[in-house]
This record gives sequence, C-alpha cells and structure tokens, in this order.
Amino acid sequence: MAIPDELERRHTLATATARYNELRMMEAVTTVSPDAEAAGLTAKEILEMLALGEVVIRKVGYGRQAMVRSARQAGASWTQIGAALGSSKQAAWEAHQRWVEDQG
Repeated sequence: MAIPDELERRHTLATATARYNELRMMEAVTTVSPDAEAAGLTAKEILEMLALGEVVIRKVGYGRQAMVRSARQAGASWTQIGAALGSSKQAAWEAHQRWVEDQG
C-alpha cells in the first residue's frame, strides 16, 4: 500500500502532482464514460491517489514556509505576508511559528 512518507521520498512536487493528475484523469474518464470496457480505478490506485494528495499538500506547505522565510529576509512585513497569503499578519505569523516549532 502506498503511504505518504514513502511516496514523499520518491517524488518531487512535480512528479507527485503529475501522477496524481494522471490518476484523476483516469478516474474522470471512467466516471464519464458509459463504455463497459472502461475499468474504474483499483483500490490500490485510489489509495495511491489519496496518499499522493497528502504528499502534494506537504510539499506545497514546505514551499510556502520557504517563501515566507524568503519574504521576511527580503524585508517584507508580516502585514504584507499575511496579505499575500490571504490572511491577517497575526495568522500568517502564528502559522509560520507553529510550522517552525513542529520542525524542531
């Protein structure tokens, strides 16, 4: 069975997203097609897609935090960072602090 930790080591954000999209397209074609020959995704493929979704979320989160650090180093204020994230400066700061603490 595919688990996120294993897939995260094997995939970059780009390859995880590509495989996720490939599985989603297979699922979409199967859902739309009345063709009896169109086989649905197997349980293994559905679980892989679910795990890949988690991998994509994790990798995007890492990139988000890296961009927050870069923005701060470039002189951006927490107000500006919050606006870029669609949140308040306090929410942006708290989310970043929680992420930093979770990494330790």
